[in-house]
Amino acid sequence: MLDVFPILRPLLAADPGFHPGSHAEVLVFVLAGAGLLIATIALSNQGGRTFTSAMVYLLLGGLAAAAIPVLGGSPFDPIEDASVLEHLTEVVAIIALFGTGMAVDRSLTWAAWRHALRLLIIAMPLTIGVVALFGWGAMGLSLGAALMLGGAVAPTDPVLAGDLGIGPPGEPDERDTSFALTAEAGFNDGLAYPFVLAGIMIAHGGDDGNVLTWLASDVLWAILAGVAAGALLGRVAARVVREARDRGYMKEYFDAWVGVGVVLGVYGLTELIDAYGFIAAFVAGIAFRRYERDHEMQAGTHRGASVFERLGELAVVLFAASMLTVDGLGTPGVAGWGLVLLVVFVIRPAAGMLATLGSGMLLRDRAFVSFFGVRGVGSLFYASVIVTSGALPEEEAALVLWTVVALTVTSIVVHGLAGDPARRWLDRAACEAGEVVVTPEDDSREGDGAGGGSDAGGPDPDEGGPTPHDGRPEAGDDDPEGCDAEGRTTGVGAAR
Repeated sequence: MLDVFPILRPLLAADPGFHPGSHAEVLVFVLAGAGLLIATIALSNQGGRTFTSAMVYLLLGGLAAAAIPVLGGSPFDPIEDASVLEHLTEVVAIIALFGTGMAVDRSLTWAAWRHALRLLIIAMPLTIGVVALFGWGAMGLSLGAALMLGGAVAPTDPVLAGDLGIGPPGEPDERDTSFALTAEAGFNDGLAYPFVLAGIMIAHGGDDGNVLTWLASDVLWAILAGVAAGALLGRVAARVVREARDRGYMKEYFDAWVGVGVVLGVYGLTELIDAYGFIAAFVAGIAFRRYERDHEMQAGTHRGASVFERLGELAVVLFAASMLTVDGLGTPGVAGWGLVLLVVFVIRPAAGMLATLGSGMLLRDRAFVSFFGVRGVGSLFYASVIVTSGALPEEEAALVLWTVVALTVTSIVVHGLAGDPARRWLDRAACEAGEVVVTPEDDSREGDGAGGGSDAGGPDPDEGGPTPHDGRPEAGDDDPEGCDAEGRTTGVGAAR
């Protein structure tokens, strides 16, 4: 072990004295403290920057991965410590899904959700199928392992995609592209589960049931019961919280803890009936938001969920990055890394373009939602589930897991660098085309999200009216005379 403090030792009052652990173990405290401080700075300066906070966490975790062996420690092993990764990503995902659901203000109609549903119904199964075929044919995986890999890489991420999605409750969802990415990420974390379970069943030689059993229990029951449980429990929780707040049993500064308590309860109860807690968490957020959406508890609850979500993002990315080793990153091999690049640059974009064909969405918007299928926490969760299931030999499980880790890291970097420039390009193109684009910097937004409610963004979405700020100019609007570098209108259109 390398002793990096020989000069300080003669100054100690006692030797060896008290020491909380090895230098590598103490590094965890340093990493946590530095991570929180850096996260605060990164999140505060993220707007308009060509990076995301996750990229900063990834860099910090990479530095930790390099420092741990130098200090005599051993990095976390994603195979041996898969259960830790599983539970960490599980908690972060459900909190993020609840907060994402709370941000949804659109009406529950096909017209409002058509783009997101196309991505869920068409793009996700296409992605799973192509990845599974590649894993089986090019990577040499068994059929069960290949299907598990397809299911693991299918979910887009509600945490890492949040910077491209819709804003907090009460703020207008600026574009259909933002809503499509948010709604897709909200549902597909749970919808990928049946495919992972099907892969586990195949790997076990069908011992866990047959196709009909899988369809009845893992698809129909688990999905429908998850939706029903989330809707019911989310509304009940909102009523209980509202009553407690109005009767003075709960102080407003504890609103930030409400979302965490609600989603943990919803998730646990839903899992007890063998339904998908991920789906229930997202639906519960939608149901909670729709119960008196103008009540002051809404803003505080969402704000608290967002804070815990960001802390969870920090923990997951740091933990995942600290596991990176040269040997681990070499595990996928040429075929595995080839799949990573194909998913990011070919498979997901092509599946998204096919899914939105004939949807009425502009070509540039279709390209945007097709490319930005960010992979992250959900994929890491499923990869760890695959390992802990014991359905695969260790070598094959390692190949699946490290391929998912490589994809997550690549997605964080590629989509993190491309996200803000692409969004500014999209807004500018819309502005130059004479479309209405509302950005967070515009003074035209009514309210700051604290009050929530449909009044902040136009007509109540539950009344079936047009969704606010959908990228189309309203009647009577003056044509903008120009656009600035951020895509905001200048001249007559901006003067009002």
